Amino acid sequence: MPDTHAFIDGIPKAELHVHLEGTLEPELIYKLGKRNRVNAHYENPEDIRRANRFDDLPSFLAAYYAGIAVLQTQEDFFELAYSYFRRVSKDNVVYVEAFFDPQAHTSRGISFQTIIDGLFLAKEYALKDLGLQVNFIMCFLRDKPESEAMITLEQALVYKQGILGVGLDSDGFDNPPKKFQRVFARARSEGFRLTMHAEFNQKDIGEQLDQCLNLIHVDRIDHGANTIDDPNFARQVKERGIGLTICPISTYFINQTYTLKHIRRLLDFGIKVTINSDDPAYFEAYINDNLKVLVDHGAFNRDDVLQIVRNGFDICWLSQAEKDSYLVQVNRYSEKDA
Repeated sequence: MPDTHAFIDGIPKAELHVHLEGTLEPELIYKLGKRNRVNAHYENPEDIRRANRFDDLPSFLAAYYAGIAVLQTQEDFFELAYSYFRRVSKDNVVYVEAFFDPQAHTSRGISFQTIIDGLFLAKEYALKDLGLQVNFIMCFLRDKPESEAMITLEQALVYKQGILGVGLDSDGFDNPPKKFQRVFARARSEGFRLTMHAEFNQKDIGEQLDQCLNLIHVDRIDHGANTIDDPNFARQVKERGIGLTICPISTYFINQTYTLKHIRRLLDFGIKVTINSDDPAYFEAYINDNLKVLVDHGAFNRDDVLQIVRNGFDICWLSQAEKDSYLVQVNRYSEKDA
């Protein structure tokens, strides 16, 4: 598979499912912890790496929220985002729609403006220094009340020219999409695009998907591999052109499966599957690593990779002209590498 690996490394890509807080590498946690005197008991980044061990969603979230405590200032949020942008630019990612979780920070006393100013500045530098185009998706924490999500949405309205959409993440256990129906309806009315997490095999996944599709009316589903298990859901997703942002390696950590059989069936059915990294610092795998899992463990070939990469630009939230411009780059690379 080495030639396909090289193809993956070089092809221009979009990443549509990455949590900026999940890109916080141990080295940066250590640096910011020392600077801000938070989590300063670690003697080196390896101590942090050893501490980040988990085997299910709750244990992962515990490590995740412990890590983000080091983010305190605008400079911290800039370094968080720009470090990720610089890293994925080396993997030939040319467009990113990145999640961020403001409630995880405002609940700690960090102002919304501090967060957004740091992220927006990183976006400017990414385009200027790296040629990387970035947009943001603001996620609500599903284990918090809808009233808090509504407050967060109100705070975001001032900055909505720089935020493409809203999502729903964190612990889905007993926190179904319908809990947030009003806030997502308000977000839609304000012009935001809508997406929601539907983790593989989570409790009541059928009800979760039904609510995403038929109550919230999402534009995209994050993870969502279980859609192929129900012919009705699969048909709706295909007919409505809803894309899925699947993350094989993070799913393996949480569910002990890459969902490769599901991905194959989704592709064969004509659903717009994309492959992404989710929380690459914690799962120690970026987007290229996730694509290579398909080749190494699922017998996916170069044409499959090409289709998945094209899907990423097809389902992103840019104008059609911008999508077409990126797809021209993809096609040129593919033809040159043939």
